[in-house]
Amino acid sequence: MSRPSSAGGGGLGAGKAGGGKPGGSGGTASAAAAAAAAAAAAVAATAGVGSVPGSGSAASSSAGSLPHAAALPGQSPELTALFECPVCFDYVLPPILQCQAGHLVCNPCRQKLSCCPTCRGPLSPSIRNLAMEKVASTLPFPCKYSGSGCLLVLHHSQKADHEELCEFRPYTCPCPGATCKWAGPLEAVMPHLMHTHKSITTLQGEDIVFLATDISLPGAVDWVMMQSCFSHHFMLVLEKQEKFEGHQQFFAVVLLIGARKQAQNFAYRLELNGNRRRLTWEATPRSIHDGVAAAILNSDCLVFDTSVAHLFADNGNLGINVTISMC
Repeated sequence: MSRPSSAGGGGLGAGKAGGGKPGGSGGTASAAAAAAAAAAAAVAATAGVGSVPGSGSAASSSAGSLPHAAALPGQSPELTALFECPVCFDYVLPPILQCQAGHLVCNPCRQKLSCCPTCRGPLSPSIRNLAMEKVASTLPFPCKYSGSGCLLVLHHSQKADHEELCEFRPYTCPCPGATCKWAGPLEAVMPHLMHTHKSITTLQGEDIVFLATDISLPGAVDWVMMQSCFSHHFMLVLEKQEKFEGHQQFFAVVLLIGARKQAQNFAYRLELNGNRRRLTWEATPRSIHDGVAAAILNSDCLVFDTSVAHLFADNGNLGINVTISMC
């Protein structure tokens, strides 16, 4: 049985409701020229830089850091190092801005800084380093999750989009709501749920009944249950919320505790039965990488309003038949 969660809870109770001296402007031209010259020299000395390979090997790094000097196909570690941000150690990618002394910092970090992290000089006015931008456009850059196993190297214009969908990106807690900030590798998701969200009920089998109690409770409410079958774990989520103002709706979806490619191997069916009526939804489960919010936003789930819910409810409780099958 899945009881409604209280606001702010978790799981089945997871509800929604050091630096150097400042550099003077006199060093601007020399510093910028030196950086560009070093980059140009490295490019000239590197064979095959002009092509961007689709994949390659990257040296692994410690958690939370990038492989700063990873040897990638078509480029040298020294050249890669020229583009490292001194704050986050990610790569400085176009548009590339420098301080008055010629030091680089990535744009996300630049937004949070009041001075250059290298020389403590001013970051304004913004100065574009066009030479470094041209060099960056000829290079392949590793995915930021290369230390977790991703082997792709990409043109800088493709890097951000890939990393948003990268299968090696850390997983966040799949429980609805925003109260749990946990993130980690896929293999740690289930231990996290079992340890932190102990109140979530797990049922065994490919065909179960997900019972949501007290569906008439006011406000935004969610119900969560786990289903285990085919040597995988699935999260069943029923949410009641106002997607459109003044119109409460129920959204039911099944998520696989697994990667997107694994999810393609399964199908699920949600079915409401009662009072000589039947409402059915069939789909491929979403990976927890995608999350519940994306399914609701796109209505890629079973959607019904409160009047329909009461047609199938029994004493304020709603039973949803859930069937998981392999494709």
